[in-house]
Amino acid sequence: MKFSVIIPAHNEEACISKALESIKQQSFTDYEVIVVCDACLDQTAEIARSYGAKVIRIYAHSSGAARNTGLDEAQGEWVLFCDADDWYLHEYVFEQLNEKLGDEDALFFSLIWKGMGYGKIRSPKGTIFPHVANKCWRRSSIGETRFPYQRDVVAEDSVFFDRMMAKNLKIVEWDMPLYYYNWLRPGSKSLMLGRNPESSKNYWSNH
Repeated sequence: MKFSVIIPAHNEEACISKALESIKQQSFTDYEVIVVCDACLDQTAEIARSYGAKVIRIYAHSSGAARNTGLDEAQGEWVLFCDADDWYLHEYVFEQLNEKLGDEDALFFSLIWKGMGYGKIRSPKGTIFPHVANKCWRRSSIGETRFPYQRDVVAEDSVFFDRMMAKNLKIVEWDMPLYYYNWLRPGSKSLMLGRNPESSKNYWSNH
């Protein structure tokens, strides 16, 4: 199997269909979708199953724990992380990735960032955006590396990114937008935890 797409989810019935539909429409079909339903009390799991996703239920209240659970179950050669409220931009994303991937450990691509437009891989000052959703990781290169699993941590993907970058992996950067980052949508976990909508904009302009 080529790709494992891991989606952490907590009560995402209002938005996960768009993420799953963007995967279902892919022209390249050698993939699996793993939805880790973390303390869900709504219809998220049922919706995911209707799209053919493998659903795993946990009760951690932690996106990091959910992603770790997905990694433990993944069978694909390559791992993609998709948030439940985001989506892939078109039906040829996986096909493009399949054609582009070679002997690297990770492929970083650009995205469309809600409220900020075209999101390149690096900031104007050269910092790589640490969000994991615009990155394709070789599963064998991830190995035992995992996300922090503390409850209600917002930036667990940045910790995982730093842990991966410390390995001195072979990385290819591809300035091709493949993903829509639905930044701070109404009802998002980041907003509920009091994240300042300007924080990433300020960080990105200063690094």
